[in-house]
Amino acid sequence: MSELVGNSVLVIGGSSGIGQATAAAFAAKGAKVTIASRSRSKLDAAASAIGGNVKTAVLDVTDDAKVQEFFASNEVWDHVVISAAQTPGGPARQLPLASAYEAMNSKFWGAYRVARLVRIRDGGSLTLVSGYLSDRPRATSVLQGAINAALDALARALALEFTPVRVNSVSPGLIATPLWDGLDAEARQKMYADTAKRLPAACVGQAEDIARAVLFLAETPFASGSRVLVDGGAVIA
Repeated sequence: MSELVGNSVLVIGGSSGIGQATAAAFAAKGAKVTIASRSRSKLDAAASAIGGNVKTAVLDVTDDAKVQEFFASNEVWDHVVISAAQTPGGPARQLPLASAYEAMNSKFWGAYRVARLVRIRDGGSLTLVSGYLSDRPRATSVLQGAINAALDALARALALEFTPVRVNSVSPGLIATPLWDGLDAEARQKMYADTAKRLPAACVGQAEDIARAVLFLAETPFASGSRVLVDGGAVIA
């Protein structure tokens, strides 16, 4: 029997992609899962897809008041995962400052807001989802790399502050999720195929690959201040 049976788990950003796959993985292990995001319709669809007794909560991590209100109940969680963020890309000289501020507010400050207010039991875990661009920067994705590096650093420092709560980060490479649905199907498949050819793993990642890494950190009592890179070998390619 899994040690996660009966554990209370909060997945912020659990209504799609990596977050939804992570919530499903926890639920399959017998955990009591709550998924949170800004979209009620996406939450309902995700909960239906996951099945079981998954709870939902509308939460905008960019809104100070809403985050404070959400955590005002002082509920204590066993494990918390923060995967919520959509960050615009582009070279620093082309990305409008307003878009840059919005990206930082969503992915970094959103995680920071949650981390400072959420209550997690001793021995439980907080996992932040960052990204491999912190290790392999691109001229067209300058801000994303900086934000991911900041999240990884935040996780390591929080592991010291929050002990005995364990804090870690998971750093994904290119993952086939609805994030890429804005591309037409042919262009999307070409991007996946071209990427797979360059990677030692010879494939692009799936959301379930990242979910496995998150569960590993949640279930491993000796993991704290760690960063798990799941990128198909992109950093060394």
